[in-house]
Amino acid sequence: MKTEVFGSLPNGKEAHLFTLSNDWMEVKITNYGGTICSIEVPDREGRLADVIFGFDSLEGCLSDHPFMNTLIGRFGNRVAKGQFSIGNESFQLPVNLPPHHLHGGDKGFDKVLWEAQDVSEGTQDKLKLSYLSPDGEMGYPGKLQVEVVYSLTPENELVIAYKANTDAPTHVNLTHHAYFNLKGSGDIRDHELQIDASQIVAADGEGIPLQDALMKVDSTPFDFRSLASLGKRLSQPHEQLSLGGGFDRSFVFDDWDGSYQKVAEVQHLDSGRKMEVFTTEPAVQLYTANFLDGVIGKGGQVYKPYSAFCLETQHFPDSPNRDEFPTTLLRPDQVYLQKTAYKFDTLD
Repeated sequence: MKTEVFGSLPNGKEAHLFTLSNDWMEVKITNYGGTICSIEVPDREGRLADVIFGFDSLEGCLSDHPFMNTLIGRFGNRVAKGQFSIGNESFQLPVNLPPHHLHGGDKGFDKVLWEAQDVSEGTQDKLKLSYLSPDGEMGYPGKLQVEVVYSLTPENELVIAYKANTDAPTHVNLTHHAYFNLKGSGDIRDHELQIDASQIVAADGEGIPLQDALMKVDSTPFDFRSLASLGKRLSQPHEQLSLGGGFDRSFVFDDWDGSYQKVAEVQHLDSGRKMEVFTTEPAVQLYTANFLDGVIGKGGQVYKPYSAFCLETQHFPDSPNRDEFPTTLLRPDQVYLQKTAYKFDTLD
């Protein structure tokens, strides 16, 4: 695995850039925010393209941007009013998406320098990032030790394995906020998507789950149980699409039991690239970059709405306040484990 200095942070500490590669593809990751900086994969003709949006420099990663390609924690997605209780004790988190808490707050795991270690095995490149989140950071209780291992397998999978433990009860919902575009530029309305989900978590205009949150996808634009065009689905009228400005909802996997399984697939027919998603998580947040307007990225590209898609594997939004959702509470006698993989290939 290749390692190089990526740049210096305002506090003088250096961030590094790590290159994971195999015979077919290459991934670059920085230990600032656990940010994936590039994923280069060939099309059916062998022509390479970077299929993830983002920035060419550390300065771009440090700029004000919507969590582009970063690790998310302690809690991915929204917490209503930034409040939750554990037992008889109440906690207040920063409301960085007023009036709610989003993606761990204004200084979540996406804005810290992780300790990095090359843990490659043989010819398989593996990068371990570690971070100790102190008790009270962003309002969360408990000291949380987190490890995230990125592996690039011979099967062209970028595997992200998460592990965490705490010294006091706390809520944990880790994910990765990668912005994909399988052709490398333009918009994603010519992509086709399949998700193994017959329900979504319906939400209000602020992304907070409704009282009766689970909504069946039958006869709606959210039915991706078979491959369907993102463009066609985005053009169909539906209140949940309008409230989100496009797709920005959590899809609930059928028959979830915590096992590691394939849950989604994306195809771009013209280039022949495809990406499969595997996870142990109960849901995935599909986001079609609805509010990505004016961010200047790689090569001076101006990223616009619907120019990328995110498939953020995770638990349900606002789970700390919803007893009927799968719990995100982590106790000192437990270990948080999560594994997600993005597998790349070409169509026949």
